[in-house]
Amino acid sequence: MPTRTREPARDRILRTATDLFYAYGIRGVGIDRIIADSGVAKATLYANFKSKDDLVLTFLRQADEKWRRMLREAAAAAGDDPREQLVGLFDAIGAAGGEGGRYRGCVFINVASESLPDTPVHEATVEHKRAVREWVAELAAAAGAVDPAMLARELTLVLDGAMSAAALESIAEAVPAARLAARALVERSC
Repeated sequence: MPTRTREPARDRILRTATDLFYAYGIRGVGIDRIIADSGVAKATLYANFKSKDDLVLTFLRQADEKWRRMLREAAAAAGDDPREQLVGLFDAIGAAGGEGGRYRGCVFINVASESLPDTPVHEATVEHKRAVREWVAELAAAAGAVDPAMLARELTLVLDGAMSAAALESIAEAVPAARLAARALVERSC
């Protein structure tokens, strides 16, 4: 009879924390809830994560990698034209919302609203937004934008607004409107 591989404790803690943080926010979830839901001992949690902030930062690093991969994939799916990629990246919102449960918007905006400025957690959210904007600026430059940095700022503001709107209304309403706005910005700027 084959034995079932048990998920490593660190992975189970992080998966549980990710689900809870996304559903209830980082302040709405305590360590005791993460311990109970992941089925680990307190000592096991602290052997893997030195503090709740360490766990939150790990959650944010994982979310950063995932979201930037989704953005790149959505842009690439739009074809080889950087102008189309700038519009296509908005389809990442639909991909993010298709993972089950209720779409809660941007993890980084949510965490930023719950964390104090100049703390490591808040700085991680700022760094994520900066990195996404820089990547969009590279695409904007490849698309021939007169001012790639400005177009990137405009598009990422629309992206953030679309994620917020999708959390309040629906992805089906927010994404098409955001794509139209993005196309108008790209056409004006390139």
